[in-house]
Amino acid sequence: MAAPGETDLDVMLSTLAVQRRPGIFTYIAVEVPTPGLLAAAHAVVKEGPLTTIVLPVDAAVRAGQLVTVELAWLTLTVQSSLEAVGLTAAVSARLAEIDIPCNVLAGYHHDHLLVPVDRVDDAVAALTA
Repeated sequence: MAAPGETDLDVMLSTLAVQRRPGIFTYIAVEVPTPGLLAAAHAVVKEGPLTTIVLPVDAAVRAGQLVTVELAWLTLTVQSSLEAVGLTAAVSARLAEIDIPCNVLAGYHHDHLLVPVDRVDDAVAALTA
């Protein structure tokens, strides 16, 4: 059974739109995530002994966590299939052309990009051109 969503790269790129999630986000890594951190999390990845959490900067500060990076969260609103090939590569290559770092998270229906907050307008313009 195929995962739902688009698999044709040309179709995905021609219908690509970008939506910014409100807020400014950061990454933290903790050995034992507290219920408060998990409640504030927008993404969680278990990596060996650490848990990486993506959460709003203000939630990290309230929890006493060090904020080392401030990111904007962009969602590619095309509904890509989990079996789609090339979308992440095309998007990250486009951002690399203009020297914007990008961290990619895949959701069931959409791909999400975390880019430096001070470059978010450049990133959106590049991806929607």
